[in-house]
Amino acid sequence: MAIKREISCINKPDRNSRYEPIRYIGGLEGGKRWRMSEEGAIEAIEKNEYSFFVNRGGNEVKVIVATRNGRKYLKTEEDNETTDNLLKLPECPNMIPVKK
Repeated sequence: MAIKREISCINKPDRNSRYEPIRYIGGLEGGKRWRMSEEGAIEAIEKNEYSFFVNRGGNEVKVIVATRNGRKYLKTEEDNETTDNLLKLPECPNMIPVKK
């Protein structure tokens, strides 16, 4: 069974570009910060090691793997609230990434 984690921050080189890929996702778990590369998160989802979600107004919005132009990336399921739930998250603080 996959370990469930809330994503509460992201890192990407150009925050103003909708098309710039996310480099890292991150959050808090047990009072400690974690951060994982987008590639590591995609692999973890596909191997059913982790499932991720974003909290939007008290509701959990599931993060899924999508493909565009042959490139895999993370996005949230449609939630009728907002598009780009991940892109609306704040920047993660600088820290050493944890693979899994």
